[in-house]
Amino acid sequence: MAKALALAFDTQLAVLGQSPESYMQAVKTIPMITAKEERELAERFQEGDLNAARQLVLSHLRFVMYIAQGYRGYGLAQADLIQEGNIGLMKAVKRFDPSVGVRLVSFAVHWIRAEIHEYILRNWRIVKVVTTKAQRKLFFNLRSMKKGLSWLTQSEVESVAQDLGVSTKDVLEMEKRLSSQDIAFDAPSDADDDEDSFFSPSAYLEDRRYDPADLIEKYEWEIHGHGQLEQALGQLDARSRDIVQQRWLGENKATLQELAGRYQVSAERIRQIENEAFKKLKSSLRTKLN
Repeated sequence: MAKALALAFDTQLAVLGQSPESYMQAVKTIPMITAKEERELAERFQEGDLNAARQLVLSHLRFVMYIAQGYRGYGLAQADLIQEGNIGLMKAVKRFDPSVGVRLVSFAVHWIRAEIHEYILRNWRIVKVVTTKAQRKLFFNLRSMKKGLSWLTQSEVESVAQDLGVSTKDVLEMEKRLSSQDIAFDAPSDADDDEDSFFSPSAYLEDRRYDPADLIEKYEWEIHGHGQLEQALGQLDARSRDIVQQRWLGENKATLQELAGRYQVSAERIRQIENEAFKKLKSSLRTKLN
């Protein structure tokens, strides 16, 4: 049903207009509906009438536009913010229960904001600036709570922390993250001078994957590791050594059942022997490293 609703909605948007400007103008011409009409449409949708759901969505598109305008300061296209808000509106319509006695607009605002928030957090920066609930709260409120463009004073930091119920450390960390700039790894191809190229990360980050010294060191360490493992395996009894080699060191790894059949014991016994062998190997290798 959700897919059918989205298809009907997309079809109507195509009729409204192709460009963002024509879309916004067309949305303003869609009439609002009364509380009684809204309840009747919601009840029809609960009975499976997708056309009723489409009318509910279309009559609230201007409300989505109004909410999306409050997120202009994040450098993202307004059309994309509106689109995400529309998705939240459709989710709200799907879950709206007219018998509760709440208007759809009051119910939908939380779904609309949630979708817009998720979109902003996914696309605002390459490096994630929000990883906790407190940081998420600060991300969407700190800009409006700052009185100017300068850094917050200690008293302002404490005031923001108290108002939002977060720590002063979280406030300072989020202010630093919001004030930072993303830097392109490569310098712009149309740079007029060498200054931009000099300060791009690609100019001073080393690629040491093919450094001869590192390659030799890695090779010698692998040889040393193989030698230590061979000596540790040599301290095991023949059956334990064979089980470990068959289970983990061969190209075609044997199963517990296959080894159980070979040694005429249960699969559980093979597993026990394997575990005991690993304990001996770890102990032997730890001793050699120390």
